[in-house]
Amino acid sequence: MAPTDTTAVPTPPTLHPVVADVTARVTDRSRASRAAYLQRISRAASELSLRPARTDLGCSNLAHAVAACGGSDRATMAADTGVSLGIITSYNDMLSAHAPFEHYPQQIKATAREVGAVARVAGGVPAMCDGITQGRAGMELSLFSRDVIAMSAAIALSHDVFDGVLMLGVCDKIVPGLVAGALAFGHLPTALVPAGPMASGRSNAEKAETRKAYAAGEVGRDELLESEVASYHSPGTCTFYGTANSNQMLMDVMGLHLPGAAFVHPDDPLRDALTAATTARVAEVAASDAPYGIGRVVDEKAVVNGVVALLATGGSTNHTMHLISMAAAAGIDLTWEDFDDLSTAVPSVARIYPNGSADVNHFHAAGGTAFLVRTLLDHGLLHEDVLTLAGPGLRRYTQRPVLVDGRLEFVDAATESGDSDVLRPADDPFTVDGGLRVLGGTLGHAVIKVSAVAAEHRVVEAPARVFTDQVGFLQAFSRRELDRDVVVVIREQGPSANGMPELHALTPSLGVLQKRGYAVALVTDGRMSGASGAIPAAIHVTPESVHAGPISKLQDGDVVRVDSLTGRLDVLVDEEEFAARLPSPRVSEEGIGTGRELFAAMRGVVGRADEGAHVFGNLGRLWENATAAPILTPEETR
Repeated sequence: MAPTDTTAVPTPPTLHPVVADVTARVTDRSRASRAAYLQRISRAASELSLRPARTDLGCSNLAHAVAACGGSDRATMAADTGVSLGIITSYNDMLSAHAPFEHYPQQIKATAREVGAVARVAGGVPAMCDGITQGRAGMELSLFSRDVIAMSAAIALSHDVFDGVLMLGVCDKIVPGLVAGALAFGHLPTALVPAGPMASGRSNAEKAETRKAYAAGEVGRDELLESEVASYHSPGTCTFYGTANSNQMLMDVMGLHLPGAAFVHPDDPLRDALTAATTARVAEVAASDAPYGIGRVVDEKAVVNGVVALLATGGSTNHTMHLISMAAAAGIDLTWEDFDDLSTAVPSVARIYPNGSADVNHFHAAGGTAFLVRTLLDHGLLHEDVLTLAGPGLRRYTQRPVLVDGRLEFVDAATESGDSDVLRPADDPFTVDGGLRVLGGTLGHAVIKVSAVAAEHRVVEAPARVFTDQVGFLQAFSRRELDRDVVVVIREQGPSANGMPELHALTPSLGVLQKRGYAVALVTDGRMSGASGAIPAAIHVTPESVHAGPISKLQDGDVVRVDSLTGRLDVLVDEEEFAARLPSPRVSEEGIGTGRELFAAMRGVVGRADEGAHVFGNLGRLWENATAAPILTPEETR
């Protein structure tokens, strides 16, 4: 059963003026690049007006495309009718989040045949786990894997035989990469297909306490390992609200899933029903008289909706880069200042670890994304007039999927939260703002997540202790050299330096220092994914150290002020003295080993963190320049 058209509801409230203003300026700023992008995908769509896409292939080309097909699939592909669906999969069986995808292609293919379509695996994309590579050399490939995924998806779709696409992906860089790759083929109807979270294990609060105890030397490795294994214990995504689950929430709210698909368990029969329904829906859109691609779904309003939902739920700070990069792939110019302004207007309505004790299963049980969309819509904080996979109008996403006698149906979400300690209405929030701030000052441009930072820690002014990696910090911590008020600076961790690895290993020890009563903050050009928790952390500092940013001039003992209230990040050193300093010589090694040498070119061209940290350059200008060039029709190329 398709989601009900619930757009005929009472007139929605007036859009919040800040949401309206930010959307207007994003639209105005993006006018030329978005128009150029839409022109390109409109041209691609018009070339497929005599669908299916494969009908434009030469006979030899088509023969190669059909050769692997059998049975009814061969007949459908050889005919001039019938929808061809491409599957892009991130399946591997060593990672819990991706292992469930093993059997998805067979199910998708079977559903496609039932609706007169053909589905085939067009290609695979890499999927690595930051949880495994954390603190290891492999983590330096993590951020770049997003762009590799985008390019891998583009290669898979370059055969140009598909009328619609299903993207199988969940975790950190995989979803942003898949979306960017799909947007390069923005004329194709596209769905993101999730796998869901693992069941709840040991609580996140218990896990965090064990990590702190280990960092303080109070428990040993055996106790720590027992805790971690009890927390990460079965197929599905990790249950804390990091980038993976932020991805899934965003795909719901941005209309790239069917409603409520994000947080259904991998082994729940509802999951299979949603996968089948998603397949049928993509085929339906592709075969309709008015097909629409992902490039029409991801527009300025959908992007702003994504930022609003991220802020309202305290989602991953990685999306201050990923959302910018995904938006750029659709010709949309999103900035950190847009996040900052929206954060002043968007209330925090969810408490999910690391911003609370609950996990995503608790969030889902309390009402999940359906309740979230309802309350944000009802308070004028989301654009309702958007196009989604389910159809026109975001009000459809106030419904949740259920099985009734084995049949998928969508029903209206509850009007009240099932647990007000986890999820609240927008008129009774946990805090009145979104908990994300952009910092600026003499140390550059940065973001800080304060949704879990206590009021007394929102401003920290203390002498700096400067490191160039996590190891040096941990050694100093173990020697008790940091038992004082301190601003810990970790530099040479930006995209150009080493691929911008996440620095989660810092969190337990920083938490111990704070628990000992010291004023503690972190300043880094690296990433934290929002896992800084109760520690005020100025992250993604731009310009980064290896580009001679001000952070490269910091010395031990310099007083640094991290002020999330006024949005300032400053070094309190005489201005002339600081300006006269030379950047510190680079200490960290050039990336060699564990495959890092293969990514040297990407380190050389990667953009700034506040511009999405992608390697594709200025995508908006690329679209504009491409549109200025003549485009030949298929007839003109023959």
